[in-house]
Amino acid sequence: MKAARLATLKFFALLFLLFGLAGLIASAAISTHYLVVMPRAPAPGPTPDEYRSVPRSIHGVTIYQTAQEDRLLRTWEYSSVGIFLVGVVLSVIYLEKWGSMQVPAGEEEERELAEGLR
Repeated sequence: MKAARLATLKFFALLFLLFGLAGLIASAAISTHYLVVMPRAPAPGPTPDEYRSVPRSIHGVTIYQTAQEDRLLRTWEYSSVGIFLVGVVLSVIYLEKWGSMQVPAGEEEERELAEGLR
């Protein structure tokens, strides 16, 4: 694999890893914020869409949120995990390609001995 393509693969692997990790940190921050702000018992709202009736357990404490809030946080969490896993796969591919380009230590010594005999 050419060095330019290898550098591109490394760039995208790091990009996906960092964005995935940032998303996971952001979803943890949102969960912690929900723990402080959301009610601990089901709460009625002015319209049925705003009823806080969907439970979520955060650090052993059950809070209640709307269905839309639950859907948004779940989407954020699952998307972040998916992006992070794409970064992990790209990193493994990068390491495999990078490792195949390196000269094994035994072969390097053999080359030096062969050049010395000529």
